[in-house]
Amino acid sequence: MTGRLIYLMGPSGVGKDSLLQAAREPLLARGCRIPRRVITRSAEATGEDAIAVTEAEFEQLRHRGAFSLHWQAHGLHYGISTQIDDWLAAGEDVLVNGSRGYLTEARRRYPQLQAVLLTVALPVLRERLLARGREPLEEIEARLARNEQFRSTAEQNEALLLDNSGPLEQTVRRLLQLIHEGRERS
Repeated sequence: MTGRLIYLMGPSGVGKDSLLQAAREPLLARGCRIPRRVITRSAEATGEDAIAVTEAEFEQLRHRGAFSLHWQAHGLHYGISTQIDDWLAAGEDVLVNGSRGYLTEARRRYPQLQAVLLTVALPVLRERLLARGREPLEEIEARLARNEQFRSTAEQNEALLLDNSGPLEQTVRRLLQLIHEGRERS
């Protein structure tokens, strides 16, 4: 049996990194892997358990075919190792931290992929983005507008919605439930 690719996505500030960190052990116990992304920014600035590389290193890896998935967003390059193909072939589920803008290409490459859109209530997202202090207010407002537009598109593209407005433990439980239900259906 082939494993399933679960493609987690959502805008900055919804808590993807926190969710992945909190869910890592329970997911591993259920045979679901979470690969580390390769990102072109410093390890200290990633905010996640990622592999930091320079743009030149990223391009070398890409040209050598080291990535099953790769994209550019917000001036950075992101890659997911070809190791996921081995895990999927071995029947393991794989949860990747993906990009909303790359969903169509990821689905082309993995037609059976299950998209999961992590969301939070708009006021919560605005508050989180403001608290981070990374972007000016106009960029935050543009992000919020793009988020609302993408949410309706994601629902049309059969993405499961996962709300992270409440306690993180609740979101982890719901993620595990979604993955379990998906496994039973396949």
